[in-house]
Amino acid sequence: MQTLKINVEKIDKTALYNGAKGKYLTLNLKENKDGTDQYGNDGFIIQDIGKDRRMAGEKGPIIGNWKNAAGFTPKEPTHFMQSADAEDEIPF
Repeated sequence: MQTLKINVEKIDKTALYNGAKGKYLTLNLKENKDGTDQYGNDGFIIQDIGKDRRMAGEKGPIIGNWKNAAGFTPKEPTHFMQSADAEDEIPF
């Protein structure tokens, strides 16, 4: 099991995109360079902002941390998607 904690107030809503079944958010997991930190976090979560913005030199916001509870090691890049039916229903 992996535990992810996300600060939804840091999500860049302009990077959400419409898919076939709703509105999506793509996230990337990165490992901490120095291993587990003082809070037990093994890495951090970055919001993917899209290829065009990355190519322009922009970086996605760090929106949270993750903990490895069962020997999980993410491969580069790891994407997680969260769906919402409509932007108006997103609580942030």
